[in-house]
Amino acid sequence: MIFLNTDLNAQATGTETFTVTQVPAENGSYTIQPPIADGTRVKAGTVLTVIAKPSPKFSLDAIYYTVKGGMWGTTSFESFSSPMTIRVDKDMSIGATFVEKELVENLNVTQDLVYAKPGNKALKYDVFSQKGARNLPCIVIVHGGGWSSNNEDIMRGLARELANGGKYVVFSIDYRWVNKLDGDEKPNYMHNLIEDVFGAIAHIQEHAATYGGDPKRIAVTGDSAGGHLSESAAMLSPLIGDGGFGTRAGVYQYLPSYMPKGKSVDQVRKEITDAIKAVAPSYGPSDARHFKMFIEQTSDEYYDAVSPVKHVPNATQRAIPHFIVRGKKDDLVTHAVVQSYVDVLKAAGQRVEYIQVDDAAHAFFDWKPDAATRTTFAKYGIRYAAEMQAFFDTVFK
Repeated sequence: MIFLNTDLNAQATGTETFTVTQVPAENGSYTIQPPIADGTRVKAGTVLTVIAKPSPKFSLDAIYYTVKGGMWGTTSFESFSSPMTIRVDKDMSIGATFVEKELVENLNVTQDLVYAKPGNKALKYDVFSQKGARNLPCIVIVHGGGWSSNNEDIMRGLARELANGGKYVVFSIDYRWVNKLDGDEKPNYMHNLIEDVFGAIAHIQEHAATYGGDPKRIAVTGDSAGGHLSESAAMLSPLIGDGGFGTRAGVYQYLPSYMPKGKSVDQVRKEITDAIKAVAPSYGPSDARHFKMFIEQTSDEYYDAVSPVKHVPNATQRAIPHFIVRGKKDDLVTHAVVQSYVDVLKAAGQRVEYIQVDDAAHAFFDWKPDAATRTTFAKYGIRYAAEMQAFFDTVFK
């Protein structure tokens, strides 16, 4: 029998109440203090403590609560350690997810490393490396979410898959959201997000050795909006500079949001450009005209400047092998959108492997606490993460 602790609940402020739903756990269990029955209406302001316990052979992935709202209809908030405290201020569902222990027991995971704070939001990345990693190539993951939602946590499933096997150190990065969605007084533009990706890479190069990574050997991947941003990292790095972005006619240069002390922008440009050896943009657009609804600027010059497809080098000058996957049932990023980039790459002599996945829709590399997303990742994400890693193996052999 589960009872509501009326003494603690009475401490909550106000008279408004919200429904708290408990999601059944698999491969582990969790408890809530003060105890509440599933579906109980709880006074606004009540603080709940969630304690999770994995079953044998499993480890905690995350404790979470989910509320309505956000770009995709719901938003989840996660804690990767137990306990998690939650203040009830909306109707919510609470749960915990668990993963096989063998998936994570040999990994060192370092979370929330801040690389810059150009606006309201601190920009972070997480590191996934096998214990004992030393001088391994780095993989940088850029998350998706319409350039306007999610953070690096949504890529942790892919990061774990790519880090296991001991061949790579994986860095999953966050960046600013477009417009004023981070709460900034001034809007963030698409080129600012690309500058964040360059800033993250510059910071990663500065600290890669700490985690067993080689800063001179980098592959970049990302899905959806992160596909565009990963392509941008690979194709637009020669445009890193301090001449401003569109402030002078014909000048579109990216100033990384983090600059290592003692290094010139020319040094950073060369180090990033030389280090990026491959890119795997999953179901992402490469021409800004395909996502201009997210861009305030309307000039062709601006669109071209933030479009990787407009900056593909000839492979004889700079070879950037591409691994691209897309679900055949993806209604957000069509085959035509991806194929147009593939055609330009091939015309430039670039090596490209393009796979269309039967029955898969959009965002199958995402990892969220809901069962449907995790099931999709198990069905498609694991397999194509392995194929991506095999592709990178041929580059870093």
